[in-house]
Amino acid sequence: MSAQQSFTAAAPVRLWEDGFARNPHGYYAALRAQGPVGWAELAPDTPAYVVTERRAALDVLRDVEAFSHDPRGWEATVPADSPLLGMMRWRPNALFSDGDAHLRYRTSLIDVFDLIEPHDLRALVHRAVRLLVDRFGPRGEADLVADFARPLMALVFNNLFGLPDSQGDRLDEGLLKMMEGGALAAEGEAEYADYVLRLVAAKVAERGEDLPSMLLDHPAGLTPEEVTWQVFLTLGAGYEPTANLVSNALSRILGNSLYYSTLTSGARPVMDAVVEVLHHETPLANYGVYYARRPVPLHGTRVRPAVPVVVSFGALGLFAEREAGGGRRDGDAAHLSWGAGPHACPVRHHALLVATEAIERLTQWLPDLDPVLPRDRLDWRPGPFHRSLNSLPVRFTPRSPDRPGGSS
Repeated sequence: MSAQQSFTAAAPVRLWEDGFARNPHGYYAALRAQGPVGWAELAPDTPAYVVTERRAALDVLRDVEAFSHDPRGWEATVPADSPLLGMMRWRPNALFSDGDAHLRYRTSLIDVFDLIEPHDLRALVHRAVRLLVDRFGPRGEADLVADFARPLMALVFNNLFGLPDSQGDRLDEGLLKMMEGGALAAEGEAEYADYVLRLVAAKVAERGEDLPSMLLDHPAGLTPEEVTWQVFLTLGAGYEPTANLVSNALSRILGNSLYYSTLTSGARPVMDAVVEVLHHETPLANYGVYYARRPVPLHGTRVRPAVPVVVSFGALGLFAEREAGGGRRDGDAAHLSWGAGPHACPVRHHALLVATEAIERLTQWLPDLDPVLPRDRLDWRPGPFHRSLNSLPVRFTPRSPDRPGGSS
């Protein structure tokens, strides 16, 4: 094979298989065996390049001249009923734009999120945890995905976006279907889009103290349609990955009793567990999607236009630690879960605050959480983009939020 590899004869690694959810590291190893840029399928007969090496990833993330976030060239090559379109189709928002349009959308989002005071966001999380523990605490058992992580995000993000608590189930159901990229993806996309359209229409009619209203009134002069697509992006990008970050971190904490005891005693910060998840089980494992503007060489592979180039944040954390000799790196040194370059996550600090506060508050109320299943028997949701648990069943001493763990 020449230095500029052709993948036409290579068997693609099928990230849409159920086996990927059970053993992603095995699939990443198969991709890495092909070199820094592997050949995969995101859905049947839908190929993609997958970047598994840090230097190659940074070249993609930072090179705006060679790589674009605009998927319309790729869209023209896939069937109209492709299950990937819910997550990958072009929309006029910060994720799928380049240049001046991207800067306009991104700046408006940063500006309005900067108006959220950390103490207000912390209070929202505390309120949500209290409401949820009040529901399942007296039972002495819960599923920390269905009963905690996902409804917690519905409560927090509906509040930020100006909807009542009662709307949480509709938000959750649409995003679940869309994220998995399976047979129900189009249905989920339609449900979620309807949710957002109704939300923005309500704010156009009557402003409130919420993010959509602030976007509508931002000096950038976004139209209601543009605001709709920024909300579509940020509500989904805030809700789904942060819910998975919480549940993935809880699964790691509860799977190690010594680790759990150091957290509940305060000897070790929850942030350590969150950073471990970003290294090993990052929630959006394969959603750094770019497109070559022209045929370009990328670390031994000649990348063609109209074929997705997926930066695998899931693979990067795993292999970066191995390349460091197995030693632990602090902070973000060994992962790129927040991206890099112009499209790096603009609200990472908000997501980290929500996740860490949620876990800290839950373990304060319920310090004796006991997993029902060992970690290697937990069930993971299918789909090429995310790393997400189906459930995390636990038992604990029945309690009310009025009597948190440790009180007499």
